[in-house]
Amino acid sequence: MKPPRFTYCDPETIDEAVALKSEYGTDSVVLAGGQSLLPMLNIRLARPEALIDINKIGDLQRIERQPDKLEVGAGVRQYELEDHPDVRELVPLLPEAVGFIGHVENRHRGTVGGSIAHADSAAELPCTAVALDAEIVVRGPSGSRTVAAREFFQGWMTTALEPEEVLVAVRYPVMPRTAGHSFVEVARRAGDFALAGAAAVAVLDRDGRFASLSVAVSSISDTPVRASAVENALIGEAPTEENIARAANEIVPQVTSGDDMHASRAYRRHLATVVVRRAITAAVARVHDRSNGK
Repeated sequence: MKPPRFTYCDPETIDEAVALKSEYGTDSVVLAGGQSLLPMLNIRLARPEALIDINKIGDLQRIERQPDKLEVGAGVRQYELEDHPDVRELVPLLPEAVGFIGHVENRHRGTVGGSIAHADSAAELPCTAVALDAEIVVRGPSGSRTVAAREFFQGWMTTALEPEEVLVAVRYPVMPRTAGHSFVEVARRAGDFALAGAAAVAVLDRDGRFASLSVAVSSISDTPVRASAVENALIGEAPTEENIARAANEIVPQVTSGDDMHASRAYRRHLATVVVRRAITAAVARVHDRSNGK
């Protein structure tokens, strides 16, 4: 199928893109990688008056190392996160999660900002943003503002972006050097949307107990879910198999997705506990590997 007619705009600066968003508002869509937007256009789920192509905006394609954060431009291709030295050093959860996104061809076109703005609750980058307490940087006619990842995702493919705003970057806090991390996902086939996924970042204290823990889960609700109850159940506890399994059950009340063609709600509840347990266990194993110099 062919997309509906629209006015094509290709700004060269962020200010030009914002001006176009202000002009067209809800009648416009932003084209970055196009991995989700183009199919939506072709099957007429999206019928914009204007399409704003941001691929010429160089300021959106930078990865910048800051004292305590890593800023990733919205136009950065997903594959760049897999091998970029600063990303691997400062936020190593990201390269691991990106490897689960579609196939290599998708990652060479898809962008970081595109995935965040699309806000599919099964996607990997929204999940990691919530797990890492990332900040989403957006710009509108009144200037720039930041939105915490946990507040940015407001519903299924619904975000805190205003109609005249453009997502320009994602700021990730630098992970502690002593932290262990893991991203676990279960899908019917490699490259398919996840039936459930989990990101975990763990830090142990000198006694080997959880000093801090961040866990986020994908594809179990309309938005990525921060598993605060799981975290609270483990802080101060030893990372035993029994403790982790017991805490993983705390995710069950947060599974709100109903039955669909891929899985029943009951199965997703079970699967959520499985991916949470696996992610935390793998993150703890990485902490031990670090302490043993591996």
